[in-house]
Amino acid sequence: MLRVTKLTDYATLVMTVLAAAPDAVLSAAELAERAGIELPTAAKVLKPLAQAGLVDGFRGANGGYRLARDARDVSLADIVEAMEGPLAMTECSIHEGQCGIEDSCNVRSNWQRVNDVIAKALREISLHDMAHGDVASSSSKRIPVRLAVA
Repeated sequence: MLRVTKLTDYATLVMTVLAAAPDAVLSAAELAERAGIELPTAAKVLKPLAQAGLVDGFRGANGGYRLARDARDVSLADIVEAMEGPLAMTECSIHEGQCGIEDSCNVRSNWQRVNDVIAKALREISLHDMAHGDVASSSSKRIPVRLAVA
């Protein structure tokens, strides 16, 4: 089964809370409460989100976090990559030359195709979509997939 980590799931949840209040600066405690997660977990996901430039952090008595850019300009891929690194189904999907059997492998190109489809799907869903709408009902967000059987 393919799945994102719990921290990535929580990071997406925190980001949707921020998207719901785009002009507000919310403390980690406020974000944790609104997201329904523990404060240490919220703090743990905020660090890589800030490092990736997805949230801005402010210090001081009135400090906290807010989105660094409009929720429509943040894709689900941005969040996943901030938490987990480059999108790749297999090591050879992003790093050529890392596998000893690469020259004789007949499945690499198919894994790359799968990787491309998943990456495209994640890039086409914005944080705004996640926070405010049902992307499954939007026909503009559907990705046609055609698999060839040899």
